[in-house]
Amino acid sequence: MTHSTYTQQAPSSFKLNQTLIADAPCRDEQATAQAELYTHLETQAEAVAPTQDPLTSRDRRIIGEIIEVQPESVRTIWIEGGITVWVQFGEGGRLPFDRNWFATRVAEVKATLPETPRERNQRLESELKEACTVFGLYHGEIDYLVFSTKVYRQGKLVGFVGWDEEGWYARPRQYGVNRVAPSAEQVIASLGVRATVAA
Repeated sequence: MTHSTYTQQAPSSFKLNQTLIADAPCRDEQATAQAELYTHLETQAEAVAPTQDPLTSRDRRIIGEIIEVQPESVRTIWIEGGITVWVQFGEGGRLPFDRNWFATRVAEVKATLPETPRERNQRLESELKEACTVFGLYHGEIDYLVFSTKVYRQGKLVGFVGWDEEGWYARPRQYGVNRVAPSAEQVIASLGVRATVAA
């Protein structure tokens, strides 16, 4: 039994360079159409499942302070090549900055920029959650106006924990003397609760 293989060869009139040059405008149109399609798909995907914003309001305040713009106008930032920090604006446009200069300015602004009440509450809540995890506790709903809550273990009230101008405080009952400590973990320990041990 014989096996035949057929191969197709280019005609003798075929010239590679001429074909590519003649085909260039078509490729540009195709690239433009492809870019438009990708932009449309990204827009549709964003409408269906919006991506989480990587910048916090504090980040935007810091960037706005550095480059003297309204914080709301900053869309995002990224580092290119480990050298340049690019700041993208919401209405279009972007500005480049030297990474080292930008990092120095961020540190300077962070040191002087006051924490907003919301930022403070987020920081305190995060610290409280970590401390509760160490002791095997959970907390009830937080009153963010005065930042205080009840902490529980296995459904039983352990005490009241909060934060004020003196720092973290705790007390075993609704009324009584507050026990003050510099961290949420230390103040929960002052309630007589032992840390959970991993089995």
